[in-house]
Amino acid sequence: MNINNVLFVSPMYKELEAIVNRKEGVENKQFRFISEDKVSAEDYLWADVFVSFKRPGNFDFGNIKWVHSLGAGVDKLLRDAPWKDDVLLTRTISSFGQKISEYCLSYLLRDVQNHYTYDHQKQNKEWKMVAPIPLNEKKAVVFGTGVIGQEVARTLSFFGVKVYGISLSGTSKEYFTEVFLSNSDYHHVLQDTDYLINTMPLTEDTKLMIDEEVLHSCNDVLFINVGRGESVKNQALIHSLAKGHVKWAILDVFQEEPLPESDLFWTHPKVTVTPHISAITTAEEGIDCFLETFDKLEQNEVLLNKVDLAKGF
Repeated sequence: MNINNVLFVSPMYKELEAIVNRKEGVENKQFRFISEDKVSAEDYLWADVFVSFKRPGNFDFGNIKWVHSLGAGVDKLLRDAPWKDDVLLTRTISSFGQKISEYCLSYLLRDVQNHYTYDHQKQNKEWKMVAPIPLNEKKAVVFGTGVIGQEVARTLSFFGVKVYGISLSGTSKEYFTEVFLSNSDYHHVLQDTDYLINTMPLTEDTKLMIDEEVLHSCNDVLFINVGRGESVKNQALIHSLAKGHVKWAILDVFQEEPLPESDLFWTHPKVTVTPHISAITTAEEGIDCFLETFDKLEQNEVLLNKVDLAKGF
């Protein structure tokens, strides 16, 4: 693949430019760094490579041969228009798994250490001992057994949590006690689980996957969504919170972002909202992964971050 012209389109284009200018081995390439509202048709015709988090509204493949996602997900690049089969798509792989597993672990520890209970007791000046429950007595079900889901399972299993997985393939993976195919009858494993964690990428197969059938199979579960908001049926979640199937929801991703001020999740007493921060891609990480992928392409090496367009991840 002959690549000379690289087009970066991002709100943080100035930061990306400063980082690239500090890197070695890029002197023989041409770069453009542009904001999403300034990119033009001429830029797409000029570029061999397009690097961004998502498609701008006026996106056109032009002469682009390769698209690289600055994030781990590619749904915002694939949505809204057909993909050209001859255009390579890659994504950023960095420390997402570690970051997301630490995010999840923080809320599991808050749960077993009874932080919510003691916060309430403090308000009422109530001195009442509630014994913590060790994590090794807990059970978790993780939707998604890819790089991120497997890292979550590794972290939780280190503390003794028994972890089960749900995936599109049903393939056994390390750190999972058992992995179930997503279209199989796995709901019995949800009945006594303590934690339900979604790490699924967004595809047609995972859209609204976590619905009434899934959530109503649970009993007093703590639900954490660090995958995609579109994978969860919101009304089913709200109903499950009311009925006690879900005792608390930790939501870092939403169907619409930023979350509208009118959304019920903002004021729901059993929902924690965080603004898509469980695995923030730093500009440095995005550039490093892009340049590493660039080097592998030029050396004709295998790309571990190549997206399977049929699967969408």
